Amino acid sequence: MDKYLNSFREMISLRGLTDHTLKSYCTYIRAYLDYLSLVLHKVPEDVSWDDLRGFIRWLQRSRNLSDRTINCAISQLRFFTLYVLHRPWDDTQLPMRRFDEYLPYVPSQKEVFFFIDSFSNLKHKAIVALMYSAGLRIGEVCRLHYGDISRSSMRMHIRSSKNRLSRFAILAKNTLDILTCYWLEYGRPSGLLFPNRDDPSRPMASYTANQFISAKEAELGWPHRFSCHTFRHAFGTHLYENGTDLLTIKALLGHKSLNSTTVYVHLAGGGIRSAVSPFDQKGENKHG
Repeated sequence: MDKYLNSFREMISLRGLTDHTLKSYCTYIRAYLDYLSLVLHKVPEDVSWDDLRGFIRWLQRSRNLSDRTINCAISQLRFFTLYVLHRPWDDTQLPMRRFDEYLPYVPSQKEVFFFIDSFSNLKHKAIVALMYSAGLRIGEVCRLHYGDISRSSMRMHIRSSKNRLSRFAILAKNTLDILTCYWLEYGRPSGLLFPNRDDPSRPMASYTANQFISAKEAELGWPHRFSCHTFRHAFGTHLYENGTDLLTIKALLGHKSLNSTTVYVHLAGGGIRSAVSPFDQKGENKHG
């Protein structure tokens, strides 16, 4: 089965997809190839739609996966079928699952300020400050270079975003102050601002940020509610609460679609909660 996995990796590379996408896509294709070899004793060319549906049922049952994650697995199978086996894909044979949408937890501005101020480790403090003050994804923070920071224009050039869209992000003065202290204390890095400890030519591993965020919550005696993405959501929500329009928030966050940005209407303290039901205006407007 190695030849199929190697071909899969090659096609992802030829499509120009990122290393992160490669790693993500290989997750369930490996499981699929193992399933064919150990359970069905078939090669991919001999697999039927019933076999594919059976794999998805087995995957969800054996790993207790959410419907959203199952959709990721189906997307990987679709890519494998189209680009490795060079066969057509029929969405009616293996449809995407419907799943419940949920609203993420968003801390108040006061909570975020307290959380950032509680860090004595300047590196950790700078990373969290960047995620909140500019709405950066943790991967974008990890890949930041010294040359991406502009003190004169007070903005940062984000070169490698999730959607392959370059953009300029806000550089808050408070964040610049923290970042300057970090830069001076950590050897004045001229390349990557947050290099990998074992290999300085590579960026810091993103999972380490979630580790020190969770550790800080435990230290403060707070329930575990924060992740790296919490600060990006807080940035968008607090901007909207402070009167920034959705198109500007969309541009600052690097969203491809405005639909991704409208979630902050629901998360904001104002907006929907400040709207008054027309039924509560009963008696105010009396008609002759």
